[in-house]
Amino acid sequence: MPESVVSANDYLRRILLSPVYEVAQFTPLQAMNRLSSRLGNAIFTKREDTQPVHSFKLRGAYNKIAQLSDEQKSKGVIAASAGNHAQGVALSAKRLGITAIIVMPVTTPDIKVSAVRSHGAQVVLHGDNFDEASRHCQQLTAQYGYTMIPPFDDPDVIAGQGTIGKELIDQDSHLDAIFIPVGGGGLAAGIAVYIKQLLPHIKVIAVEPHESACLKAAMQAQEPTTLDKVGLFADGVAVRRIGSETFRLCQQYIDEVLTVSSDEICAAVQDIFDDTRAVAEPSGALALAGLKRYISDHQLRDKRFAFILSGANINFHNLRYVSERSELGEKKEAILAVTIPERVGAYLEFVEYLGGRAITEFNYRYGNSERANIYVGIKVADRELELPQIIDTLHQADYQVVDLSDDEIAKLHVRHMVGGKAGKPLKEHIFSFEFTEQPRALLRFLQTLGQKWNITLFHYRNHGAAYGQVLVGFEDNGEAISTLTGYFDQIGFSYRCETDNPACQFFL
Repeated sequence: MPESVVSANDYLRRILLSPVYEVAQFTPLQAMNRLSSRLGNAIFTKREDTQPVHSFKLRGAYNKIAQLSDEQKSKGVIAASAGNHAQGVALSAKRLGITAIIVMPVTTPDIKVSAVRSHGAQVVLHGDNFDEASRHCQQLTAQYGYTMIPPFDDPDVIAGQGTIGKELIDQDSHLDAIFIPVGGGGLAAGIAVYIKQLLPHIKVIAVEPHESACLKAAMQAQEPTTLDKVGLFADGVAVRRIGSETFRLCQQYIDEVLTVSSDEICAAVQDIFDDTRAVAEPSGALALAGLKRYISDHQLRDKRFAFILSGANINFHNLRYVSERSELGEKKEAILAVTIPERVGAYLEFVEYLGGRAITEFNYRYGNSERANIYVGIKVADRELELPQIIDTLHQADYQVVDLSDDEIAKLHVRHMVGGKAGKPLKEHIFSFEFTEQPRALLRFLQTLGQKWNITLFHYRNHGAAYGQVLVGFEDNGEAISTLTGYFDQIGFSYRCETDNPACQFFL
């Protein structure tokens, strides 16, 4: 922990006396009328996307920097970040007339680098990933005496974020629950420690993606624990280990931790746009995804809920992926693999069995003269209710059916590759990879594996984000599978075996 234990009363004092409004905005609590009507509860969004840097991170950064001594300010501040924290530090330092250095990986998109520079900070590009940038940041700190501004695990940063809790109570003291996104935990800790001292009956619920649930892991272990890997879709909360101080506060003041899928986050992005015309980044819509899950799980009506729209710094090209997946996240689309006879009229018969439901996607390529495997999307009003009925109807008509609605490989890769079966019998191993987008990433991949194993399948998918998704097949050359995975470990990319994945078995 950064300093000796800070009491709850001291956090309350720090939040009340925080000077964040010298740079930050008192953000609106906006009614989500359309969504409220649909879900039967009053839902409000705290619009932190309206801050000057389009995220809440400005609050914590400014509060921390404002508390520094004159000597510390004279030497300047430094941070390692490729996201919202970088912009928060840059603008805060500019307002206070302090030199700011932001260390970012060389792979950081130009739009983020330009945004930080526009706030007057000096950008140092170093390393191919955040860990390398962070180490260089520490070296510069030791060499030049800068003060490092942490992104979350610091009492002054936590107190800065906690000013949101004060605003929420000022705006609506009759809330039943508040939903907060969690990465390193600074936002949740700051809001929770304030709310629970003044209105303890208001539930404070933390929300994380399934793929980066570091708070949930810490709660289960009763101490901060490091995740083996994190998913990068909601990159604003892609943190492998919760902070020590943030965990202490979350463990004491958070009522519940929920996790949600990427598809649920995409659906929440659409909900926010439909009601407010704001375009949230995935981590910005995370809390709403948890709110919707909470209402569904508990079948709640006539409650008052608020969620933090924490940021809107989304890469424009990422919207392709969000749009593609939002219907699945809302459970208004089902994805099936179905085997039908290869004859004239078979597709018409299949559609007739669907009872007039709309087809949202249909992928097919001739395989042989007896049967065909089709990849089909079906529009539904309620997937959990209707999908079992659809599958039962198709089974009764002797169709072979596999539900792929929750199959990530099917939705990310296979839908774009239907018809790609090999022309000869082939024994192969199929793996999915996730790696940060860097100029040498693909070259390093091929240099390590391309001359040792015959690549039989390759599909690359980029969401417009700072990472890529690849599906690769390798012909079995008789060596042990551990030899192949040993090469993967050498490369350092995150990977998973997909050979037995049902979507791959059907179509590839």
